Parts: sequence; structure tokens; C-alpha cells
Amino acid sequence: MKKRLKLATRAFGAEPGVPEAATLAEWIAANRGRAADIITCQLEESLLPQVINGIVTPCAGGKFYDTRVLAALDGVKDRTAIRELHVDLHDIIEDAAGIVVQNRGAWCALPAPHVLQITDTYHHDADEWNDAICGAYRTLMRAMRDTGVAGHVLICDSMESAELAALARQKVFFYLPGMDRDNCAILMEYQNQVAAGKGAIDMVFDLADEYTLRKIFLMDPDRQSIDRALTRLDPDQVVAGGYCMSDCGDYWKMLAENAVYMR
Repeated sequence: MKKRLKLATRAFGAEPGVPEAATLAEWIAANRGRAADIITCQLEESLLPQVINGIVTPCAGGKFYDTRVLAALDGVKDRTAIRELHVDLHDIIEDAAGIVVQNRGAWCALPAPHVLQITDTYHHDADEWNDAICGAYRTLMRAMRDTGVAGHVLICDSMESAELAALARQKVFFYLPGMDRDNCAILMEYQNQVAAGKGAIDMVFDLADEYTLRKIFLMDPDRQSIDRALTRLDPDQVVAGGYCMSDCGDYWKMLAENAVYMR
């Protein structure tokens, strides 16, 4: 008789939106005396529903965290690089400490460097600018990991080879919502784990004939897509992934409930 088994689950961030004034006022009152702002509130709102619903590898943050990253980049003004980059880590470390309090094993999602859409008027050289912004990201992410954050997801608009070469590591995962074949091929040159929607499974497996694939994260999977993935990979190589855009409590609950297969 077949048994009902569960896949591991993993979050790649969330976009909780700007809280309503009443909600924010209530949150500020409950956190009186703590160094916190609207970004701190959004970080907590992105992570808490994942923890409540038992997501195995939760991830705070999302593209909304661009505000904090930009504020930390000394040398950038109005999304323009005007001098040498330095990173002010105070608020970043405070955020990391807050994430760790909620869940010790949580990751943090940030917009990838190109998503910040910074115009370089200082270096006047694409390679030098990439070295500078990726160096700033390494400093920022290292500080968060030193504080206890487990790793980072970099949310992309496209896969940029220079960023992948500079930043793809064991504790840094590049994620592109709506992955297509061209971007997936670029990614798999540097990363042997891929997050893709259930409609992209065959595309990923086709590319796996050219590149190494160690694990697939099925975004918002259903039973059919899980079964399809398990025809090629073992259960420990298939993970149910999620990236919530709204109604996150129900979203993570459904993800956990759908992460099942029969063996």
C-alpha cells in the first residue's frame, strides 16, 4: 500500500506590501523602544506566516528590501553611483538580528544588484561597476550571515552572467520568477539548483542534459508536477518552493499541504 509522503518546502521571499496605517501604528506600539521602521515591519510580515505554517526553509524579505539596500550604499544617491561605494551595515545587522529572533534557520531575500537599477556615473566601466556593486553585496550578505541569517536569495529580473560569476555561492541562491529557457541556461552555468514553475519542468530537464542539475525547486507545485519531477529525480532532490505576492497566510498553508507525493 502506498504511503503519503511530504516533500521539503522552501520559501524564496514574499512581498507583503506596505501595511495600512492602523496596522503599522499597532505594530509600532507593540515594538516601542526597539529600533524599527516600516521595513522591519515588512520583514516580520514576510517571514511570520512561513514559520506559522511550517515551511522547512523560510525566507524573510523580497524585492521590497531594495529600500534598505539602497540606503546602506554610501556612494549612491537617487539610484546613481556618484563616488566609491561603502556599506553602512547598522540597519542591515539590526534587520538580520530580527530575522534570527523569528527563526534561526531563515534565509533573507534581496533584489539582485541589477534590479536596483543604479546608474553608474563614477566608474564609467561596466566591469569595474560590477566589481564594486557585487563587492558591496558580499559585504552586506556576510554581515547578515555573521549575525545568524542562514543565506540569501537574490531575486532577479534576468540572469546576469557577471553577477552570477561574482556572487553565486553555496549560501547565495539566484531566483528568477517566470524562468525561461535562455535565462535558465545562463543560470545553470553557475548554479546546479533551479527554482522553476511547474510548466517549466521539461525545459529544466532538457537543459539538465547539458548542465548539472542537483535539485529542482518546484514553484507552487501540484500533484502532477511533483510526479513528473520524481520520474527524473529522487524525492530529496525535489522541493516545493514558494514566493508569495499576497494573502501570504493562506498561500504558505496551501504550499505545505500540496507538498506531497505517494510512494
